[in-house]
This record gives sequence, structure tokens and C-alpha cells, in this order.
Amino acid sequence: MNKLIGFGGIIAILGLAYLLSNNKKNIDKKLIMWGISLQIFFAILILKVPGGKFIFNSIDTIIKKILDFSVEGSKFLFGNLADDSLYFPADGSWPGFGFQFAFLVLPTVIFFSSIMSVLYHIGIMQKIIKVISKVMQKTMGTSGAETTSISANIFVGQTEAPLVIKPFINKMTKSELMAIMTGGFATVAGGVMAAYVLMLSKTIPGIAGHLMAASIMSAPAALVIAKIIYPENENPETSKENIELSKVSDEANFLEAIGNGATEGLKLALNIAAMLIAFISVIALLNWVLGLISFGDMSLSIELILGYLFMPLAFLMGAPWSEAQILGSLMGQKLVLTEFIAYGNLAAVSETVSERTATIAAYALCGFANFASIGIQLGGIGSIAPERKKDLAKLVTKAMLGGALASWLTATIAGILI
Repeated sequence: MNKLIGFGGIIAILGLAYLLSNNKKNIDKKLIMWGISLQIFFAILILKVPGGKFIFNSIDTIIKKILDFSVEGSKFLFGNLADDSLYFPADGSWPGFGFQFAFLVLPTVIFFSSIMSVLYHIGIMQKIIKVISKVMQKTMGTSGAETTSISANIFVGQTEAPLVIKPFINKMTKSELMAIMTGGFATVAGGVMAAYVLMLSKTIPGIAGHLMAASIMSAPAALVIAKIIYPENENPETSKENIELSKVSDEANFLEAIGNGATEGLKLALNIAAMLIAFISVIALLNWVLGLISFGDMSLSIELILGYLFMPLAFLMGAPWSEAQILGSLMGQKLVLTEFIAYGNLAAVSETVSERTATIAAYALCGFANFASIGIQLGGIGSIAPERKKDLAKLVTKAMLGGALASWLTATIAGILI
């Protein structure tokens, strides 16, 4: 029954995008149908077809194995503080350290950034991105530049992906700008994804494969939502072109690629740490203030308010009504706060909800769509194309909301199939 309700969720999410549209009469219905079809195709291929399921399980195994290598580096630097067997000892002989986010999760961001840098250096990522981009461009009829950027977003972050189409950004239409920004908000970088896997690997089976599936499915979803919100009414420069990818960086050799990736990963890890300290502290302050307001035995909190606000949509996305408030709260936390806080809370509650609801949540939270990321995108893309800063500023809020809708659309389709 909850799976059938998911079809209502698809309609609701597309309806919300329609309400945000600046040109409702010009929406390309064929593009929307192809985009949804691609999402469903990718989902069935990855989650249901035997060959796809084998790849899905292989990706899950490979990513988790790579995480083990990351832990080895952390143990060398931090010793027992990075040994997760000591966090909650199975023998119960002592309480243990408790989960050490800074010493276990953040180092994975650094390590995976190095891995991604190497894969770009040797050309593997460019080939994968080109294949995905061609499939979406041929079926959906989108421009080469916007499709390539969104395809790159499957693997790299919201400010790195536009670098591969840097020569084209100044001449992009506003609809194309909306698309590349929505794509950035709808997906996550590889290094950050690795951190989520580590946080959830003990509570959600196959989490690495699910998050990889979420990133792939969210690429066409981002184009669908972006083209509903801001339909194309101009002639894109690369409308019929398969563009060549620009290099994200120009390392001289393999070792420089590792070093540059580690440096970028360190910046990202420090940024994550700073944002978590700030946001979690602010949440605690706001919850204390809201806690002074009570209704009988119920005290208000940010989590409670967001849960009830997003509860109807969470139900339409496939969560049972009894668990919809929890999923709704996580969705709201991700949008208003950050996805790291939401994923941390998902890890804490995943054993109190069904595996299906926890998995839907993992898909729904897989994206950078939150208010904190608005400044990151404006600064990142604005530095690449200073002439377009005014256009970017006008579009960014709707693009962020579009990114959230794209992630939720992906979660809803996944929920129908799992």
C-alpha cells in the first residue's frame, strides 16, 4: 500500500515544482516524461535487474573496503581514537569512547577526495561522465553544457562540477544556469558520500550502493525539476553538442593528484567540522528557547516542528504514517540545517523505524540542498563566471528548493521499488 502511495508522492513533488515555475505554459512535457523514465530505468537497473544488483552489491563492497583503508590512515594519526571497536566494546567490559566523528568520519572525506582526484587524473571519471551525459542529452533534449555539469555532479561537488564546463558558463541561458545549480544542490560529492556510508554502514544494509544509486538517479531528476521551475525559452549555445570535458585540475603526475586531492579534502573536512559545531550549537540554543514553550507534556523543538511540517509529504513519499513524522523531521533538518546533521540523526533513529523508511530517508537526504549551501554555490560558480553573479543570485533560492525536490523525487521512486 505504501508503495502505491508513492505515485501520489511523485505527483505532489512535481506539483510543488510547478508552483515554483516562472513560465508554466512553456514546460516541456516530453522532457519531463523522459526524465522520469530515465530515473525509473536507472532504479530498476540498479535495484531489480540481476546484473544491476550485482554491480550495486559490488559497489557497496568496494566502497566499504576502501573505507577500511581510510581507517588505517586515521589509526596511524589518532591511535585508539580512530579504532571503532573501542567506541562501544562488544564485551561490555567498559563503556568505550563513544562514536568519534572527528577522528573516524572526517578523515574519510580527505581520503576519498584523493581517490577522486586520481580517478580524474587518469581519465576514468571523464569517460563515465561522458556516457551518462550522452544518454540524458539524447533522451531529454537538454544542452551539452548543462547535462555534462549535472552528470559530473554525480561524483564531484556543487562547485567543482561547473569547472568542467567553465568555457561555456558566461554564455549560458538562465534555464541552463538553473539546471547546473539545481544539479549541484541535488547531489553530493564522492568524499562526503563516503562519510555518510561510514555513519550508516552498521544500521542500513547496502548503504553505499543506495547512496551511489541516489546520486545517479538524481541527475535526471535535477534536470526534470529545473526545467519545470525555469523552462528553456532561448537557444543554448551547446544545444546539439557533445562537449569535451575541461580538466578539473592539471596535476603533473599521480602523486600530485593524491596531494591536491588531500588538500581539497582537508579544506572540506574542516568546513564540515566548523559548520557542525556552529549549527548543532545553534540548534541546542533554539531548542532551549522553544523548550520554554510547552503544551501539556509536549515541549517544542526544531525537530518536532519540522517533523510535523514535512509529515504529509514524507507519507506520500512512502513512509508509513506512524513513521512519517520521523522522516519529515529528517527532511526538514536537511533543508534548514545541513545534510550531515540529518544523516547523523538518521543513524540514531534508524533502528527505531523500518528498514524501508530508513532507506527512503537515505535517498531523500542525499544532496547539498540547504540554506548554508546557497552561499557556497554563489561563491563557487560566481568566481568562475563573475559576469553572471546577478543572474545566479536571482536563481539560487529556487535552485536550492529544486535540488531538495529532486532528491525527494529520487527517494520516492526508490521507495516504490524497494
